Amino acid sequence: MTVKLRLDGGAECPIYSTEGAAGADIKAAPGFSAVIEPGHYLAVPTGIYPEIPSGYEIQVRPRSGLAMKHGVTVLNSPGTIDSDYRGEIRVLLINHGKAPFAVNGGDRIAQLVLSKVEIASFAVSDTLSSTERGTGGFGSTGV
Repeated sequence: MTVKLRLDGGAECPIYSTEGAAGADIKAAPGFSAVIEPGHYLAVPTGIYPEIPSGYEIQVRPRSGLAMKHGVTVLNSPGTIDSDYRGEIRVLLINHGKAPFAVNGGDRIAQLVLSKVEIASFAVSDTLSSTERGTGGFGSTGV
């Protein structure tokens, strides 16, 4: 499946780091530089503008190394980029760590996963089928 991209200002195309990688690494836009203080978040520009095929979305997901080493992750994970969006991909990073985190142009900041989308048909009903779980919510199935 091909996703058409417009690259601005020397931005680089996302790349899969290994043959078995599900996500393609995306980098901060060239020339970008900022520091995210602990407890703060920032929309980081990438210089990439997508044209995603109809029936698909791109999910923006965190990079595990940033989360483990620095406490930095994607705030709205996974973020969704819809097929009709033509603006710049910006990655909403949050610093849950204890130290300021510097983001510079060319840094790998997230990964992109192309996913097929099924459009649901919603039907209103006065009754629902029974299950063993029933209405048990958060934590109802144990730890």
